Amino acid sequence: MFKKVLVANRGEIAVRIIRALREMGIASVAVYSEADRQAYHTELADEAICIGPAKTLDSYANPVAILSAALVTGADAIHPGYGFLSERSDFVTMCEEVGVTFIGPKASIIRDMGNKQNARETMRQAGVPITPGSPGLVEDLIQAEAIAQEIGYPLMIKAADGGGGKGMRRVDSPDQLANLFAQAQQETQSIYGNQDLYIERIIYPAKHIEVQLLGDQQGQVVHLGERDCSLQRKNQKVIEIAPATGLADDVRQALCQTAVQAAQSIGYTNAGTIEFLVDQEGSYYFMEMNTRLQVEHPITEMITGIDIVKEQIRIAQGLPLSFKQDEVQFDGVAIECRLNAEDPRADFMPSSGYIDRLILPAGGMGLRTESAIYPHYSLPPFYDSMIAKIITHQPTRQAAFNLMQRALVEVNVEGLTTNVELLEALVHDRDVQADHFHIRWLEEEFMPKWQVEEEADGAI
Repeated sequence: MFKKVLVANRGEIAVRIIRALREMGIASVAVYSEADRQAYHTELADEAICIGPAKTLDSYANPVAILSAALVTGADAIHPGYGFLSERSDFVTMCEEVGVTFIGPKASIIRDMGNKQNARETMRQAGVPITPGSPGLVEDLIQAEAIAQEIGYPLMIKAADGGGGKGMRRVDSPDQLANLFAQAQQETQSIYGNQDLYIERIIYPAKHIEVQLLGDQQGQVVHLGERDCSLQRKNQKVIEIAPATGLADDVRQALCQTAVQAAQSIGYTNAGTIEFLVDQEGSYYFMEMNTRLQVEHPITEMITGIDIVKEQIRIAQGLPLSFKQDEVQFDGVAIECRLNAEDPRADFMPSSGYIDRLILPAGGMGLRTESAIYPHYSLPPFYDSMIAKIITHQPTRQAAFNLMQRALVEVNVEGLTTNVELLEALVHDRDVQADHFHIRWLEEEFMPKWQVEEEADGAI
């Protein structure tokens, strides 16, 4: 059993993991950069240790610094959260070499699933439907043009090692291909150190549906249902809903079973998510597998009553899952809104600075807020813009939206620009409430209308 776990992350997810550890009677170690000396997670943990300068590559994404901190503090294990080192297979190997347990899947699984083209081929062999696209990496523009002619437009160019919308370009017509292919190559090279790209046909209009999985070391893999993550901008999620209430029951069942079988076929352990595109006819296609905890895991916890973080820790200790598949019960509807320090009116430009005054909705019946900011805290400009997650859970979809509307009204973050007004507009929108949206809806239909309305209100 673990006596001490180092949390290799920051912000709200570090706070979330530290709290779970304390409830399990396990000591926690927080790490922080020089820019995060006053961060909340450093005060909440039993120990805290500085791991380097503000720059991510010198601190939170520095495997040597993280492992050194673990060894110095005598940590038995490392929980990576999400982002940073959570999907670095080389880091997992380093943990194994020094005898520190990585709370996540095996290095080989992370490596195989981290390369998106390899993941597509692995899923295809496992019988999972994949989107039409390139059979392997696309080496040059001539090859890209041939593939595009075969599969048709619109299509998406993707970095093989990508995620979070990085190294991606949507191409709507042949005349755009050369320029956007070059852009994707340059961005992929700058971020990942290679130009490995592949091409997929865009399934449009479609829903972005993901299935939450847990697998233990005894070979049991279960699903905790699915989430609708279609409300996105720049390929990044804004609002998530569980379950995906617009899915037909037979499609839902097939999706979840397909995800479980795929995870079993690769010997998956710990928490993971398989993401699908689902078209209007109910056909579904594999997108990618995330071999880590997801930002939106709380909504699944709310509808199942299962603590995913604690199950992760149990699995890493070699314990079996604390439940069987037939014991998973689904109750009600949960919604998560990501409160970001950014300006939606200025192309979502990030915001940072001193927080003069802060009010976040207090937790209560069906309401959960996760954050690591506090009044008079200076938000550094070096990291992700998300500052809080607001989660509601109610018996029905409409009731969950009603509670979210009330919760967002209470948000007040003075000193920073946030996306709270955009979130409020979304949760009041009739199309959102009625599930009449797809993966491109927010950018293509909602944002232009909202921006016009905002400009009109400003003129008044």
